Amino acid sequence: MGMIKAVCISEKKGTAKRNIGTSAVIENHGLENDAHAGNWHRQVSLLSYEAVEAFRARGAKVEDGAFGENLLVEGFDFKTYPVGTVFTCNEVVLEITQIGKQCHSECEIFHQVGDCIMPREGVFARVLHGGTVSVGDELVIREKPKFRAGVITASDKGSRGEREDLSGPAVCELLTENGYEIVRSVVLPDEEELLYQEMVRFCDEDQVDVLFTTGGTGLSPRDCTPEATMRAATKNAPGIAEAIRQYSLGITPRAMLSRAVSVMRGQTLIINLPGSVKAVKESLSFILPTLAHGIEIMRGDTGECGR
Repeated sequence: MGMIKAVCISEKKGTAKRNIGTSAVIENHGLENDAHAGNWHRQVSLLSYEAVEAFRARGAKVEDGAFGENLLVEGFDFKTYPVGTVFTCNEVVLEITQIGKQCHSECEIFHQVGDCIMPREGVFARVLHGGTVSVGDELVIREKPKFRAGVITASDKGSRGEREDLSGPAVCELLTENGYEIVRSVVLPDEEELLYQEMVRFCDEDQVDVLFTTGGTGLSPRDCTPEATMRAATKNAPGIAEAIRQYSLGITPRAMLSRAVSVMRGQTLIINLPGSVKAVKESLSFILPTLAHGIEIMRGDTGECGR
């Protein structure tokens, strides 16, 4: 865990940054009003407070932001973390995209003191989620997602762009909130062969831990998600679908009309969810707390256990 010691921006490129204490951080952009923010991979620069203090100990008088850092942070030696490492601060989510940089021309601080530590000590990141950062806030490393998931939305109109189907994004949002990594999310027409082929691709090529489908589980002539799912199965796992149906019956008697199934293909669970956003949220909220244990058993990470 680290602590932010300075939040710095410069309104113009080529000038030293200054500590403003607090700033909005804009998704896929960077710090508000910072000249180096933008739609590229170096949206936010981070530098170790300890590295700056060591530089100052050599007799150099440098202000916070002098090396071009947006965030000066105590507690992390950033250059030791690989590209792809994710840090969070309040709602802000940053992903490291570059370690150090090559200086093609000496910066202002180099001309002042004859050295600059940013090229060898600093890192750059892109903003995955925005928010606000302030001096004194905690910066932490986000743990790597425990499970990898895929999402298939079965929707004729959605696949043709005639309607925005929101059930798939609802699945992705809930999974992300619960620590899952979303590998891919696709929208396909209600065609059994296409659905089957995509399920196989998710399981065999992407090797996700769990694949959720939404839509196509009712009694309509076009609904064929359960048939595609059963074709992809190597083992049946009916309890998950049965539990969702039983839980949903407590909300609406129409749940009895669902033909949703749940199966395994190799070491991937495939779970059919309803097509409405409301039903998706209800179903996922119900099964996710127990599902993690099932995935761990399937992967061999833990054993069966009784309560």
